[in-house]
Amino acid sequence: MIDPDSPDFVASFARGLSVVRAFGAEAPRQTLSEVAERTGLTRAAARRFLLTLEALGYARSDGKYFELTPMVLELGFSYLSSLDMTEAIQPWLRRVSDTLGESCSAAVLDGIDIIYVARAAARHRILAISLNVGARLPAWCTSMGQVLLANLPPARRNMLLRDISFEPRTPHSLGDMKSLGDRLALVRDQGYAIADQELELGLRSIAVPLHDRTGVVVAAMNVSAQAARVSVEMLEGEYLPVLLDAARQFEATERVRG
Repeated sequence: MIDPDSPDFVASFARGLSVVRAFGAEAPRQTLSEVAERTGLTRAAARRFLLTLEALGYARSDGKYFELTPMVLELGFSYLSSLDMTEAIQPWLRRVSDTLGESCSAAVLDGIDIIYVARAAARHRILAISLNVGARLPAWCTSMGQVLLANLPPARRNMLLRDISFEPRTPHSLGDMKSLGDRLALVRDQGYAIADQELELGLRSIAVPLHDRTGVVVAAMNVSAQAARVSVEMLEGEYLPVLLDAARQFEATERVRG
C-alpha cells in the first residue's frame, strides 16, 4: 500500500473520492457546507470537487443541495463485473435465502470496510437496514467483516486495525482494539463469526469465509435475521450448517471451473 506522504500519492484525487464517499443512504442529498463538514475539506475545495462531479455527470444540484447521479455506479460496475465470483455465487445465496427465509449476502474487504458484491434478499422478511450490491459497511462490527479481517495475514490485519476509530454503532458494538482482537482470534479458531446487534439494534448475522482455488479467503457469505425472531443459538444450530454447506459446494464448483 502506498504511503500518503509518497510523491506518487495524488492527494487531490483522494480528496475528490472522499466527496463521492460522503454521500450514502443516510445522506443522499447534502448542501455544500454539509459535504465540507463530512469530508473535512474547506468549503472552497468541496465546491470545486462538487462542481467538477456535476460537470462530468456524476452529481447534480438544484442550487442548494447536491446529490450523486446513477452515472456514479459506472465507477463500481467494472470492478463488480470482473469478479467471476459475483455471478457464480448468486445461485448459492438464493438457495440459502430460500432455505432459511432470510437475506443472504456476499462481501469483500476494502480497507476497513466491506463492500457487498452479491445479495439474495428474503422474499418475505424486511430488516430496518437497507443493503444492496455496492453497499459499504464498517468491517469491525459486521459478521462478514470480522471473518475477512480474521483471515488476513497478521501484518496486513494489524495495519488495518490501527485505522479503526471504534465509534459505537450500538451499545453492543465492540469498544476497543483488545475486544476486537479477541473476537477475531475466536473467529479464526471456530471458522465463522456472529455479530449480535453490533451494527444495528435488532439485527443478528452469521458469516462464513469463501476461499478461492488456492485456499485463500477472498470473500465472506452471511445470513441476517431479526433478533426478535432468531436467537444466537438458532444461528449456530440451524443457520450455520446451511451456510457452511453452501460455501463448501460453491468452493467445490469453483475448483472444478478452475
